[in-house]
Amino acid sequence: MTPDEIKSFCTANGIRFVDVKFVDLFGQWQHLTRPIHELNDWTSYERSPWRGGYGFDGSSIRGFQKIEESDMLLIPDPETAMIDPFIQSPTLSVIANVEDPVTRQRYSRDARFVAQKAEQYVRDLGLGDTTYIGPELEFFLFDEVRFGSDQHSAFYSVDSDEGIWNSGADSTLRGDLNPGYRPQYKGGYFPVSPHDTQTDIRNEMVEIMEECGITIELHHHEVATAGQGEIDMRFDTLTKMGDMSLMYKYIVKNVAKKHGMVATFMPKPLYQDNGSGMHTHLSIWKDGANLFAGDEYAGVSKMCLSYIAGLVKHGKALMALCAPTTNSYKRLVPGYEAPVNLVYSARNRSAACRIPLVSPSPASKRVEFRPPDPAGNPYLTFAAILMAGLDGIKKGWDPGPPLDKTNLFELSPEELASVPTVEKSLEGSLAALEKDYEFLLEGGVFTKDLLETWIAHKYENECDPIRMRPHPYEVHLYFDV
Repeated sequence: MTPDEIKSFCTANGIRFVDVKFVDLFGQWQHLTRPIHELNDWTSYERSPWRGGYGFDGSSIRGFQKIEESDMLLIPDPETAMIDPFIQSPTLSVIANVEDPVTRQRYSRDARFVAQKAEQYVRDLGLGDTTYIGPELEFFLFDEVRFGSDQHSAFYSVDSDEGIWNSGADSTLRGDLNPGYRPQYKGGYFPVSPHDTQTDIRNEMVEIMEECGITIELHHHEVATAGQGEIDMRFDTLTKMGDMSLMYKYIVKNVAKKHGMVATFMPKPLYQDNGSGMHTHLSIWKDGANLFAGDEYAGVSKMCLSYIAGLVKHGKALMALCAPTTNSYKRLVPGYEAPVNLVYSARNRSAACRIPLVSPSPASKRVEFRPPDPAGNPYLTFAAILMAGLDGIKKGWDPGPPLDKTNLFELSPEELASVPTVEKSLEGSLAALEKDYEFLLEGGVFTKDLLETWIAHKYENECDPIRMRPHPYEVHLYFDV
């Protein structure tokens, strides 16, 4: 809607508040709420919040400003306006861009700005006019989660009525009788009820998502035993998909809370069971035609193959943004069913890059990049994947032959040694990004300042604290040495 249309919409729908949402550097939505007159009472557009914005303290937001330069502006984007599905009083939700109040320039550490610049860079190169993204966000729904860590103790515990580890009627958390029907480890893909107990709650999530303008293609239980689900959004343009991914997480978490459950997008909350990934599909279009369709391998174009070569070449560095937590590498373990191998294939799901063969239609041709997970900032994840592929296109790289006939999970250690993989830890991925980041700076899409801030924060606030703390399993291994 336009600002004038929003005025009329608010009057017609009895809107009382406006909730202004924006994302911090590491992917967490933040918000502030104002009475609706603070949005709609303006005499000229230049004096409206749509141009003047709302001030906030940028030094209190992760990855943003220092305290001596804390003032920042939120500029609402009218194209994102919708009714918030969870706030009790009728409330308009709007996503904001971040600006510097002195220069009135867009803020370089605003991840939404990075996504917008990435889309514009494709157009500036003359390669295409539209970039489509289709992520598959996986998540867990648990009935109870407990955790704690201090100087002398550390623990976590998750429980689910659906989990095979749930010990019986005395421990069923919602007071139900023990149903007995529980998916085995890696048995959640995808039996009907009564094994899948969460169809109704996923239906409710989908209904709210579609009310919020997110088109959903399907949903289902995922492989892990307890409460792992996936809801697939129809592909959309890169920045819009960043917006929708954050709304998706917002809806999943709030619907879970409504039902006395808790949702997590943590990549690996369960030992010896599948983790949650975010397989990400991408294609570039121009004048309504899919530029990734062609006469090469699996019906793709040379441009698409060069794009894949860029993903393979920069795959190790990409993981610092696409699998950006220490927990991510509990999922990305070589030798298990994880997409760690930097090769490509049409149907082989053990490859990091896959060309889905679900349809012969040229419109369906795309690259699926499988290593990312949903724990990061979707704007940065999608932009980084695009920039890696664009580097391959610009340089005309060849990805080499595909790996079709071999199940990489069954190769010997000697055979696997010749197959490139992602790094085995967040520290390794951050080090790879420190060595290989120039492709992200092309076109001014990412800035060195943003990447340095990201890397420093990850080392200081995630890698170092994990490295310095004794692990509970270390007590099991070493207490009696």
